Amino acid sequence: QVQLVESGGGSVQAGDSLRLSCAASGRTSDMYAVGWFRQAPGKEREFVAAISWSGHNTYFADAVEGRFTASRDNSQNTVYLQMNSLKLEDTALYHCAAERVYSPAYAGGRSWLEYDFWGQGTEVTVSS
Repeated sequence: QVQLVESGGGSVQAGDSLRLSCAASGRTSDMYAVGWFRQAPGKEREFVAAISWSGHNTYFADAVEGRFTASRDNSQNTVYLQMNSLKLEDTALYHCAAERVYSPAYAGGRSWLEYDFWGQGTEVTVSS
């Protein structure tokens, strides 16, 4: 079992930046790819970003490409989502999720169904 705790959310203005953190505990000796998902009120959960165990491979949803980056520090069991140039439509509850993998290069999937463990989420509110 792996427990995930997100932090770093908050209320910001459009154009600002935030860095979300996803701290893992528990069975962290296994390799996990980590995905970020978000869910806005009244909308379905959507994929945002994913990062491989090695940290070398990342990919992003079109809506955030070029504005968001992902990184990780496995020595701290923490994954980060740097969000720049935030837009009103980025307002959502952001979750990180871990998928057990057997290749350090595999960055995880776009479907939330692939992920084994989830955090409770951190709220991001962007206002004009």
